[in-house]
Amino acid sequence: MAVLLPHLADVVVERVEQVGASVLIWAHPRAARATCPRCGGESGRVHSRYERRLADAAVAGQRVQIRLRVRRFFCDGQRCRARTFAEQVTGLTRRYARRTVLMRGMLESVGLALAGRAGTRLAAALGLPASRSTLLRLVRALPDPQIGTVTVLGVDDFSLRRGQVYGTVLIDIDTGRPIDLLADREADTFATWLREHPGTRVVCRDRAGAYAEGARRGAPEAIQVADRWHLWHNLAEHVEKTVAAHHSCLRQSTDIAPEVAIEPGRGVDLVEAARAAQLQRTENSALVARTKARYQAVQSLKADGKGIKTIMRELRLAKETVRRFYRAEGVEELLAKPRAGRPSVLDTYKPYLHERWNAGITNASTLHREITEQGYHGSRGTVAVYLAPFRALGAAPPPAPAVPKVRQITSWMLRRPEDLDTEEQLQLKQVLAACPHLDATAAHVAAFAEMLTGRHGERLDTWMAAVDADDLPHLHRFVTGLRRDYQAVHNGLTLAYSSGTVEGNVNRIKMIKRQMYGRAKFDLLRKRILLAA
Repeated sequence: MAVLLPHLADVVVERVEQVGASVLIWAHPRAARATCPRCGGESGRVHSRYERRLADAAVAGQRVQIRLRVRRFFCDGQRCRARTFAEQVTGLTRRYARRTVLMRGMLESVGLALAGRAGTRLAAALGLPASRSTLLRLVRALPDPQIGTVTVLGVDDFSLRRGQVYGTVLIDIDTGRPIDLLADREADTFATWLREHPGTRVVCRDRAGAYAEGARRGAPEAIQVADRWHLWHNLAEHVEKTVAAHHSCLRQSTDIAPEVAIEPGRGVDLVEAARAAQLQRTENSALVARTKARYQAVQSLKADGKGIKTIMRELRLAKETVRRFYRAEGVEELLAKPRAGRPSVLDTYKPYLHERWNAGITNASTLHREITEQGYHGSRGTVAVYLAPFRALGAAPPPAPAVPKVRQITSWMLRRPEDLDTEEQLQLKQVLAACPHLDATAAHVAAFAEMLTGRHGERLDTWMAAVDADDLPHLHRFVTGLRRDYQAVHNGLTLAYSSGTVEGNVNRIKMIKRQMYGRAKFDLLRKRILLAA
């Protein structure tokens, strides 16, 4: 029995019986003497005996109960306050416990992995019945791991309640394990933790100002490293704004050839027709009209000296909406946003509609029926509204060239040239030829990518000066942010440290939160994150 059940090696098994679906094991401790838990002295004088009933790990799917006959000893220590004490079997029993150490450890592991409800189901299947509250209580009772000295520290925030409550996770970059969780993401809290745990030499962080300030206060001798992924992500946001601001250049460019040509000599001003169609799609749309009206209202209140929160209350708009309109340099920037450039359900069928119109088929119902047979799922009204400008002029212009979306262009700029297929390379080349501002932006992005991947931090000053020399306001704002955090950015572009491990742990935290079904209070969440790594 001791060979089959190693945790019973220090007891003598008297007999084993199967009662119903359970296995009962009668045993008594093998040692003749016991150690007093108060003074540490040994004693062999028995005071009395009694039986403990301990639930143990299942055997072959059957529940096991150990009926252990233990002794109470007299303590012979002259200065010990205990007159008697009960013996414990190492690896098998703990004071007041009704489960063996083995079973408790198994339930703790189940609770850490799956939390309450799911853990209860798994424990029952393993023959270890326990309620969800028991599992959570066992997890909460576990001691925190020792932190020790952390030389390279990673820090990032995570949401406890998205958009409202955030916490901070601290990662030992050398081991990749979380070492502590903080209940907020304030600079003071982070600085206090660093003072209480000296020895940190490197702090890897994102661009958040609170962590930068907390590191300066709590560990002034440590160097700060801005994560390269966050630098690239910040650049991508400003590149997208730049592309949005100059997207109108592409719509006005003639460098992109139309998809379908029209027969010459029809005696109709097709340029005027094309402008009419464009006007119908943009200037008269409800979305554009609403955007212009909101922009005028926000800018008017801004001119009166009112702030974002005041405007938000007066216009009853979301804070982020007001902020976009408040900071925009012109309404064109807002109209060129990706959300304003959503594709139409007609886009795929426009060349066909233009061709059929110029062939003399001008009935909207007929054309709607034809494209419906090709897979169109929109309404007849959408087709009629699109064709209305052609009816007044008697002919359809060439379909407007398919101008790539803002995010599509941004993606092409941010990807490696060798990762683009032939068609994407051609379209990007046309886009850059149509707008010198976008051409300059693409060049700066390529230079920054080379500096970032090759860790050429010595090129940072030259790169920022080159951006300042071009008329690219959004990239100027990016450079301004780099200068505010210059030393950390320079370290990030030079040293090998990064926050990749931190981001992986933040993703794991999201998974753990979703397992806990609303019971993810901070203390329980903290235990699972720190101990289940």
